[in-house]
Amino acid sequence: MPFIDSKVSIRLTDQQKDEIKTELGRLIATLNKSETYLMVGIEDGYDLWLGGKKLDKGAYVAVSLYGDAPAECYDRLTGQICGMLSEKLGIPGSAVYVTYHPVSDWGWNGKNF
Repeated sequence: MPFIDSKVSIRLTDQQKDEIKTELGRLIATLNKSETYLMVGIEDGYDLWLGGKKLDKGAYVAVSLYGDAPAECYDRLTGQICGMLSEKLGIPGSAVYVTYHPVSDWGWNGKNF
């Protein structure tokens, strides 16, 4: 039951959003989760500042998941997300924050797990 919420400073086309969604669907396997129940949110044109300076190209990605994953999996996924954003959108890894939010109570379809 993961949710990946991405906020990027640049404007994206629908095709770029679809490519990012597809790639995140593939990368979620790094946390031993599948795309089957993955929800992705992408907010583009989002104002981001880092170190007091507005970022022309930057991103904040929050990964929430039911349960937890090993620290090395989080580390690997951070590298993969930064690499993907650099390759597909030209956003440097030094302008990307990735956070992880393990959740013990997660609701879906009218009930909690």
